[in-house]
Amino acid sequence: KLGCQFPLWSSQPSFFEKMEVKAVIELKSDQLQVQFQTFGGALSSIKDKDGVEYLWQGDPTYWSGQAPVLFPICGSVRNDTVVYENKDGSHEIGKIPRHGLVRKKEFDLVDQTDNSVTFAIEDTEEMYENYPYHFRLEITYIVTGKTIRTEYKIYNKESEKSMPYFIGGHPGFNCPLLADEVYEDYYLEFEEPETCSVPKPFPETGMLDFKDRSSWLDNQKELGLNYDLFSYDAVTLDELESRKVALRSRKHDKGLRLDFKEFSNLIVWSTLNKGPFIALEPWSGLSTSLEEGDRLEEKKDVRILKPGQVDHIGFDIEIL
Repeated sequence: KLGCQFPLWSSQPSFFEKMEVKAVIELKSDQLQVQFQTFGGALSSIKDKDGVEYLWQGDPTYWSGQAPVLFPICGSVRNDTVVYENKDGSHEIGKIPRHGLVRKKEFDLVDQTDNSVTFAIEDTEEMYENYPYHFRLEITYIVTGKTIRTEYKIYNKESEKSMPYFIGGHPGFNCPLLADEVYEDYYLEFEEPETCSVPKPFPETGMLDFKDRSSWLDNQKELGLNYDLFSYDAVTLDELESRKVALRSRKHDKGLRLDFKEFSNLIVWSTLNKGPFIALEPWSGLSTSLEEGDRLEEKKDVRILKPGQVDHIGFDIEIL
């Protein structure tokens, strides 16, 4: 349902002129109340029937975001710069900031049903200067029972050029969920026992070193949460066997599960200043590694869309 929230009436004469109307797009199931915003085409609230809020609400003291959509890169490229090769062998330079071009852009609300909503965005002149491909990105959210399905649909609108891209989600979840808990009451539960290492991150640039890795899980299905896990920045899990991970509390049964089987990588992140949230991020690709070049086509896990082709990829959030 599309509704509007208005501030309370003020007696000051200039108030009505300054008043802004904030559109709220809302879907409900018998178990969930879920809200969305056209800014970024993103989730903005997930509440269960007890009124518990699962989605991080964006406190700038820690992180002002909530669940941004990452496109056409996930993470960072070297010096925010990419190189494109023309047919004649010449090169062009584009600037793409961390996490891409669309997360802070206004999307169009193009469709809504009783249980789904679809947002869309197309390239602008500014985008095209830095990412020289005409594209359309549609994001459809489907709410069924206790599950929110996120589906990305990517169109290459070029008639001759293939389009390299990456896409990912960056949802942050409240942790703890309830007022009488602490962060350390929570743990991640993987689908399978995991033994894996993680690449070294460089927080100042957002880049990675795939060849310099540290052991992170040792035959574990559970990982207790603490802020020391993020002492070097986000954790890049590119070796997981599991395609599902759950956030659970040791004090009650409320929690959530992320199913990211269509994605190659999972990023886990929170802030060093002890932000009361955890981000569980399915990414199709990763930040540029030290040994990689600056062309998107050369990066690990790149997806290539041929002219006129359409791609689909998505993930599920299940409230437990």
